[in-house]
Amino acid sequence: MEAGELDGRLAATWSTPPGLWGALSTVDHKIIGRRYIVTAFVFLALGGVLSLLMRLQLAQPEARFIGPDRYNQIFTTHGSNMMFLFAVPVMQAMAIYLVPLMVGTRNIAFPRLNAFSYWMYLAGGLLLWIAFAVDTGPDVGWFAYVPLSGPQYAAGKRADIWAQMITFTEVSALAIAVEIVVTVFKQRAPGMSLDRIPLFVWSMLVTSFLVILAMPAIMIASTSLILDRLVGTHFFNPAEGGDVLLWQHLFWFFGHPEVYIIFLPAVGMVSSIVATFTQRPVFGYLAMVMALIATGVLAFGLWVHHMFVAGLPRLGESFFTASSMAIAVPAGLQIFCWLATIWAGRPIFKTPFLFVIGFIVVFVIGGLTGVMVASVPFDTQVHDTYFVVAHFHYVLVGGAVFPLLGAIYYWFPKLTGRMMSETLGRWSFGLIFSGFNLTFFPMHILGLQGMPRRIYTYQPEMPWSGLNMFVSLSGIVLAAGFLLFFIDAIRSARSGPIAPANPWGASTLEWATSSPPPSYNFARLPVVESLEPLSDRSDPLGIVEGLHTDRRELLITSVVEARAEARESSVGNSIWPLLAALATSAMLIWSIFSPWAVVWGSIPIAVALIGWFWPKGDPEDES
Repeated sequence: MEAGELDGRLAATWSTPPGLWGALSTVDHKIIGRRYIVTAFVFLALGGVLSLLMRLQLAQPEARFIGPDRYNQIFTTHGSNMMFLFAVPVMQAMAIYLVPLMVGTRNIAFPRLNAFSYWMYLAGGLLLWIAFAVDTGPDVGWFAYVPLSGPQYAAGKRADIWAQMITFTEVSALAIAVEIVVTVFKQRAPGMSLDRIPLFVWSMLVTSFLVILAMPAIMIASTSLILDRLVGTHFFNPAEGGDVLLWQHLFWFFGHPEVYIIFLPAVGMVSSIVATFTQRPVFGYLAMVMALIATGVLAFGLWVHHMFVAGLPRLGESFFTASSMAIAVPAGLQIFCWLATIWAGRPIFKTPFLFVIGFIVVFVIGGLTGVMVASVPFDTQVHDTYFVVAHFHYVLVGGAVFPLLGAIYYWFPKLTGRMMSETLGRWSFGLIFSGFNLTFFPMHILGLQGMPRRIYTYQPEMPWSGLNMFVSLSGIVLAAGFLLFFIDAIRSARSGPIAPANPWGASTLEWATSSPPPSYNFARLPVVESLEPLSDRSDPLGIVEGLHTDRRELLITSVVEARAEARESSVGNSIWPLLAALATSAMLIWSIFSPWAVVWGSIPIAVALIGWFWPKGDPEDES
């Protein structure tokens, strides 16, 4: 079949219908991935505005710009937004878009579940921000410690909204994790054995297992909290046999793996960028993969280092000190592998690579302070001070946001078909890098001077006013860098230079198709023969024949060696994931006000699921 005829048939089979109906019913992983990315960055911008408001309040002692109640809402909404609505979802969003392309398949596994996950994520975000807008935003911190978030101390619905927002976002995250695991294990291109999987795909695979194992803990915690508040159970009430420390154990059993759920995708992004802009494979591929897996395993043995002042046995704390220091070993190994790659390569200092350099500097500082707070005597002194705030932001912003911004510049041509501005990118990097360090490094000093976190004001006689003013002014520089990034992204998406299929000369499979890719990703599925299938090839990739063009089909391969095993139908566009998400969202929000919502709300959910899975007579709609 001629290429033009093949493209036409595949486009007719895989395309999304135009108009509103197509937008609401699409199951194309690229469309859903872009929606996730854009929505997550909108939440980043909103959370950034809240951080500026907090810094404005703390710039001077005894400021009256924001009252204590509204400040608590801003503080809680900022933290919850950044952790649950931006950091984790945006990393998974990049995987939704890129992983199917990088493993050489035409769509993600369970595409309708993918669409459902986005609508649930959007509903959870709207719940949080609408509540904040009507002065009912959560005010119990992004960690919602009991008993302060329990029925005795947190009247009203603010804590309930926080708990249900958690449910929305974790259902979404778990759905994506399952999709990524199945896509990586069973839909890889023939020949892409486990030792030929790109490092970004490995990072998302390990991350997905972390999500599957860690997220249930926070869902159990938030559900138990809302049952204590609405039904009268006593999971966290010591007077009735409950335990307040149970909340901390459940929350941080999720909370510390979450740091690596955010960080590990960034490791994969950095590896992709380093390999491309040094023009050589990343040094120590096997060591990098083992470091990813080791980080994922060790991440579950660290949660108590958030509880060193909670009165736990000292002998037990010593084990968590050791494990908290041990996890620095695989992180350090990855840093040295990247440095070795840069040293041996021919670096090209484009904007994506600059953000990688910034990441290495900032993350190493955050890692060093992480080893410090892993020590019980030191942590006892700086716990709940601004030293922890500084460390936390150095790890998360340095370990995730810097690589993410570099990844956006790197994969922007793949997402949009256009290039971002190199000049604006360099200015954006300079402002963000300098603004970040000027904003957060002085917070270490504030913490050592004794400034507690989670306060909305302080007395003039405390020695913090000068540094706080400096930090607040530096925050404007940081905000200017992000504003420039947003301007560049929006302008480039509309009128940036048209990108070639592979503008960076990269070697992974997502660049083997056009930029942006067609609805079917690959006209002929590729065959992989090496770790870098596009590197130094003068001949075209091998291709797979035999898939139908008149219905959606995927190639299923073996887990280890990626040998072709079967053809599998892929579902078409459907409105039922949206309807199921609406029914589930209505039930969850209604349950904040009445426990009967769980009973009556299950009826429309059941109807939506029946419509979702009802056989349509077409094989592609029955899978």
